[in-house]
Amino acid sequence: MPMEKKEIIVGATGASGLPLLVECLKLIRAAEHFSSALIMTRGAELTLRHELAMDADDVADLADAVFDIEAIGAGPASGSYRSSGMLIVPCSMKTLAGIHSGYADNLLLRSADVMLKEKRPLVLAVRESPLSPIHLRNMHELALLPAVHIVPPMLVFYNKPKSIEEMTRQIAARLLAPFGLLAKEYRHWQGL
Repeated sequence: MPMEKKEIIVGATGASGLPLLVECLKLIRAAEHFSSALIMTRGAELTLRHELAMDADDVADLADAVFDIEAIGAGPASGSYRSSGMLIVPCSMKTLAGIHSGYADNLLLRSADVMLKEKRPLVLAVRESPLSPIHLRNMHELALLPAVHIVPPMLVFYNKPKSIEEMTRQIAARLLAPFGLLAKEYRHWQGL
């Protein structure tokens, strides 16, 4: 009997960083025991066109399932929906504030709210610079919850990357690690 795949809900907002979304979806697709369910904001669709000259359909083809942001009654809006957690990449400060305050007015925010109440992993690839005291407060308070992982997409150089693609792959693999998805592309620190 084949093993049931672990589904990761993948949300995307209009913050810069859509190449990370694409790479995360590719890594999930390549992983034998994982699948993805995609939820994109309208802002993500606009940023996608700007950063990658792609449209929502191009990215939808990389996901195993796609949910409309306005489908507030779709499966991921319920705690009974089977998922292994949620990744929001990139996560805008607006979305972070919505999660922090429990303002679940669309499917992406409602799905994140479900992760909090069900204590499932919620990985937030927060994107902003510089960070204001409000951003830092929201991140700090969410980070106090055991299932929340605040993972800003920081570049690392210890793996001696040779291209922006390698850097993007490293960050994407790091974002997926909290779900138990250990991509071969992820290069761990080996020490000095």
